[in-house]
Amino acid sequence: MKTDFEENSWVINYSPENYSNHKFSLENDLLLSKGDKSITWVNTYGLDYMEEFRQMVNGNDLDDFLLRLLLNQKMGNKVIVLEDQLFIAARILKTEHDTMESEQMYFVVSKDFNWCIQEKWGDHFDWIRQRIFENKGIIRKKRADYLLFFILETLITNYKDKYEETVVMENALDAIVKREPTPEFMFEVEQKKAVIQDFKKAAQGLRDIIIKLERVQVKGFQTKYFSELREQINGLIADIDSDIMELESQINLFFSVQGHRLNEVMKTLTIFSVVFIPLTFLAGIYGMNFENMPELRSPYGYFILLGVMLIVTIISIVIFKRKKWF
Repeated sequence: MKTDFEENSWVINYSPENYSNHKFSLENDLLLSKGDKSITWVNTYGLDYMEEFRQMVNGNDLDDFLLRLLLNQKMGNKVIVLEDQLFIAARILKTEHDTMESEQMYFVVSKDFNWCIQEKWGDHFDWIRQRIFENKGIIRKKRADYLLFFILETLITNYKDKYEETVVMENALDAIVKREPTPEFMFEVEQKKAVIQDFKKAAQGLRDIIIKLERVQVKGFQTKYFSELREQINGLIADIDSDIMELESQINLFFSVQGHRLNEVMKTLTIFSVVFIPLTFLAGIYGMNFENMPELRSPYGYFILLGVMLIVTIISIVIFKRKKWF
């Protein structure tokens, strides 16, 4: 009966002539280096298999330090040289779903094998497997370093595609016309900023790994492939930084326009207040109940007061027009 480790592990062994693909078996597939020209690619989903990990390390005479490294499930991003193997830890974003989750990935790489351990189920490497099965390109003629190059390139491509799908920068002027600075809008803006920062953090982590891979010196491990990856990840980070600046610019512009709108409203209210304050003053005076107010007894007093009010209003409007208040 297969263990959980075996149920959640697959192994592909390939060479220029042929390949095999099946579920992993500790009895038959424990040895990663076959001693021939073939490359072994083992995929394990899950991190809670320390006893099986111990069997893998001891059965392949790998450095015991690997067990300590595999125990640390929150390691982040590391590249460690262990004799003739590389240990790589990467904290990546899972891009299969709408929710932006992260997972820890480990790679144990030598010249003829790549043991990939993922914290969660699922990946985007099926196209690599298909190239191996159909013998497309030169992947079956290359060593495990070329396979690692393809895996890292896939992660970068997934980041790019998911980023373009998730982070759509609206035209600032259109957003200003359509939106109001409600709490819901502010929450939406903060969510977009958080998503962009998540992508930036993940991309920077991959860049650090790639830069370190360019400098490692391991027997049978070529580093020339990773220069291209550095250019790709730098391009993604540059796009993210540009979008961050654009988002900040849009936010500033949005609130500047909102502030301008508020000033316009206040100016309108001020103009009405300035016009009606003297009119209210006159109406207040002649609304007092004193007997010795000769204007009240005049047959034309009402019309004279209305005329004075009209003149005051016209003078106020003329002054405002000359000062270009409206």
